[in-house]
Amino acid sequence: MNLYSDIERYRPCCPQEEADRKQMLSFMEKNTDYLDRSNQTAHFSASAWTFNKARTKVLMVYHRLYDSWSWTGGHADGNEDLRSVALCELKEETGVRTPRLLTPDIFSLEILTVDGHFKKGAYVPSHLHLNITYLAEADEADTLIVNEAENRAVKWWSPDDALRVSSEPWFAERIYRKLNEKAFSLFARCSG
Repeated sequence: MNLYSDIERYRPCCPQEEADRKQMLSFMEKNTDYLDRSNQTAHFSASAWTFNKARTKVLMVYHRLYDSWSWTGGHADGNEDLRSVALCELKEETGVRTPRLLTPDIFSLEILTVDGHFKKGAYVPSHLHLNITYLAEADEADTLIVNEAENRAVKWWSPDDALRVSSEPWFAERIYRKLNEKAFSLFARCSG
């Protein structure tokens, strides 16, 4: 596993991904602490865009910090295996037992802004998340559990409703819509 090589090999689907890919590679070349949140300018995070087996619903959490329905994900915290970070965060934030990645490859990448906030009584300055997204699947029958430290709720939404319930317009239009479109294109290729 080599994160730099994975990002270098990734083929962007749009101008946003191409620009963000270049920035990520450049940042990695200039900073050795890109996997650790001690780098308060930017650091890597991983997310999962998770469908049920029927491909009719997307699993989302109501995120406390962002006060919005969102995908699951979290900080790399030194772990270069962002696939395992994405799956671990998915389990921790939702309670699903045996999620799996639908492909081991990077599904999407994006640089996300994080506004300054307080966490555990300490101020965290505004910074960037160099985010890698993976496409996952989970069993809709699993009992969902709210991780009180991070979420207020966990719920399956239709892919269209996932866009509607997010109170972050940029995420809904630029990220979640892109993820849905890419996923349905992949599902159509795999079934055809």
